[in-house]
Amino acid sequence: MSKKNSAIVLGATGLVGREVVSLLLQDPRYDAVTVLVRRPLSASMFDDPENKLNPVVIDFEQFQDYQGYFSVNHVYCCLGTTLKQAGSKSAFRKVDFEYVHIAAQLARAQRVDSFVWISSVGADATSSSFYLRVKGELENAIMRMPQLEHASAVRPSLLLGDRKDSRPMESVGQALAPVIKPLMVGPLKKYKPVKAGEVARKMISLQRFINDGGQPLGIPV
Repeated sequence: MSKKNSAIVLGATGLVGREVVSLLLQDPRYDAVTVLVRRPLSASMFDDPENKLNPVVIDFEQFQDYQGYFSVNHVYCCLGTTLKQAGSKSAFRKVDFEYVHIAAQLARAQRVDSFVWISSVGADATSSSFYLRVKGELENAIMRMPQLEHASAVRPSLLLGDRKDSRPMESVGQALAPVIKPLMVGPLKKYKPVKAGEVARKMISLQRFINDGGQPLGIPV
């Protein structure tokens, strides 16, 4: 029998996070999936016939105190917000940089096999865009972190899927996606809108790639 794996997912109630959890619960290679969440999960959110799911409500303001939950094989970090949702640049940075960076530190402390997180196409620490600059600074911080050898970022463009929250610009993008996707070829291919499920599958496939000895950074999807 092949070795079973355990995983932890952060951002499990978000667009990509929900897809990641659903796929892991169906994946026979995993026997335990822990999700760290702000509030209790709805019983109907995930189909878990094999009772793999372990939801844990935590206080993200005390994130460092939850290191013990990171004693798993793989960490999937799907945390993220928007400037509008966060309300300020400092609040946005706390979620998209600080929380993800802490997660990487906790993963390193527990010597996880791999750590995969969601960045963004165009992430660049020197960008004039605050959003892309934060994403780029985070990539630099994690990839330069000693003793976290198997770390990788996926860099999706506009995410397609059903969100709980209202994002008008993304709604417009989703409506236009069928028209613009065929036009985005060559250098523009990485900017194609992408389904959340596709990003989730890429994140899970990266675990196999990393465990085979690779160390990809900034994989477009």
